[in-house]
Amino acid sequence: MKLTRIGAGFAAAIIGLAGMASAGEPEIKKLVIDGVEMTVAAPAPPYLENLDMIYSGWLFRSPETQALELDDFDNPGMVFVEQAQDMFSTPEGTAGKACSDCHQLEDFKGLRTVLPRVEDDGKLWTMEDYINKCRTDRMGAKAWKYGGTELTSMVALIGLQSRGMPINVKIDGPAKPYWEKGKEIFYTRVGQLDMACANCHEDNYGKMIRADRLSQGQINGFPTYRLKNGKLNSVHARFKGCMKNIRAQPYKVGGDEFKALELYIASRGNGLSVETPSVRN
Repeated sequence: MKLTRIGAGFAAAIIGLAGMASAGEPEIKKLVIDGVEMTVAAPAPPYLENLDMIYSGWLFRSPETQALELDDFDNPGMVFVEQAQDMFSTPEGTAGKACSDCHQLEDFKGLRTVLPRVEDDGKLWTMEDYINKCRTDRMGAKAWKYGGTELTSMVALIGLQSRGMPINVKIDGPAKPYWEKGKEIFYTRVGQLDMACANCHEDNYGKMIRADRLSQGQINGFPTYRLKNGKLNSVHARFKGCMKNIRAQPYKVGGDEFKALELYIASRGNGLSVETPSVRN
């Protein structure tokens, strides 16, 4: 494949990072949203062999970007949350029901902290799976597109109910094989640039890549509003973007591989606060 001038520049920058060994620790600042202080730095979970501390992606952003997350009135991601609030109370489907006919938003407090998780059917379920299951089975409505605006906005609204609570996904029992698969994907080199997630987000976090600063790739703030594309972004959309950046064929959004990767990366942030919806570059 012939790289464009911009693509070649990105490739050169990221290839250069692959050969660098030490990581850069961020300056620890307080993140307080709506009177609630977020945990943005914590000791790494014991199963992470190569990290001593885990850090929210918020710490790696510029002061201007950080400021957008401090106030919900300034956070552009809240526009999508407000749209989801309208959808939450709007009847849809053959049953003529709205989400609010069965649920109150406060019912979802804490749910974001434990997902993805394995259900009784033995499958790994994400927040998106639960939402679409309700739509198709209880509302008689069409499932929303995985990674689409409607579904991602609703994930943000439900995730917001857990803001400030620590991520606490399970990785043992029936979740273990999914976690192991996600870990394998995280450390496996793929694509034309022959890189793994770990090359950027474990080996070189804190370093500059072009005009941006690499984070640990934590997902405790997702869905996140990205200034780069001016919209709310899902976890799997970000995974897809990363794989495309290293010239790899992305896995399917909503597919088993990305779900396993989501579980593993979520577990790397166990102890960090839910920041949904966060603001990133």
